[in-house]
Amino acid sequence: MEKSGFINLTGVLFILYISVAGCKKTDNPIKFPNGTFPDTVVNLTDINSSYDDYNVALYQLDDNLPIIFSSNRKSAGGQFDLEQGNVSFTFDQTTGAFVFKSTMTTVPFYDKLINKAKTPGNDFGPYRLFSTVDGYEYFLLSSVNAAGNLDFYYLKNQPSSGSVLPEVSGPFPISLLNTSSDDAYISFNSEQDTVYFSSNKDGNFDIYLLNKPAGEDKDLASWFNLDYQLPIRPDSINSPEEDKCPFIYRQIMVFASNRPGGMGGFDLYYSIFKNGKWSFPVNFGPRINTSYDEYRPVIGSSASFTNKYMMFSSNRPGGKGGFDLYFTGVDIPSK
Repeated sequence: MEKSGFINLTGVLFILYISVAGCKKTDNPIKFPNGTFPDTVVNLTDINSSYDDYNVALYQLDDNLPIIFSSNRKSAGGQFDLEQGNVSFTFDQTTGAFVFKSTMTTVPFYDKLINKAKTPGNDFGPYRLFSTVDGYEYFLLSSVNAAGNLDFYYLKNQPSSGSVLPEVSGPFPISLLNTSSDDAYISFNSEQDTVYFSSNKDGNFDIYLLNKPAGEDKDLASWFNLDYQLPIRPDSINSPEEDKCPFIYRQIMVFASNRPGGMGGFDLYYSIFKNGKWSFPVNFGPRINTSYDEYRPVIGSSASFTNKYMMFSSNRPGGKGGFDLYFTGVDIPSK
């Protein structure tokens, strides 16, 4: 009996050991909790054509980016009209592998928006935003007017949801900003109380800004419809050469310039807003810029990634022809 009791106790202890060992935690398979946009410059081969493709309008929905851009593909290199596409990205948390996709699309609402925005002349510099004041989505662009100059126009609609396509009103001229010269490439700060754009009203293209009057609560359409107001030319950004295509993301501005000291042609630069003014611009360097032309940069971010991404256009060799759209990761200091 004593011996049997000893054997039974040993068996119980062995079973407990096996049970505990079986409950041991396995190694966490997540090795990369956050992704990093690669610093390689990627050609959007499934979107680009053998003609000119540039001027991206970015409207981020999570890690899915519906884009609208200017292209002269349908006219075989003649008139610039708007096209639609999509960019998406993911990363594998176990391997860190980054997957990037770009494709042309035919989303019904974007077709409706593009057809409504189309003018008899060239259409450039599309830009989309959601107004926190009136709850409308705005689509802005620059189109050639009857006099042959670029003017700003806007369209507006209720946010699209489901299969019912909202009505789109416009295009309407933005009398607040338009001049008898070329006015193009509009962008807004996060608060939507300062508009940035470029114009050659004083000769070369420069970057300008216009603030809403203090205490002004007008919605964007009402502000756009006001009489022309003289904008501010920030000296800390502009040069004696051509400075254009500003895009604002939080406290960062990215833009294109052919100022001396670059890689050649138009280069991409960034500036940081601090202490109430824009810092002296910094060239993105040879990883992004070339001796050819780089235009219309736009930047964005994802909560799942440690850095930001940038899309731009360039006529560098190695593309599909003319200007192509490109994508790359960027590290821009916040201060």
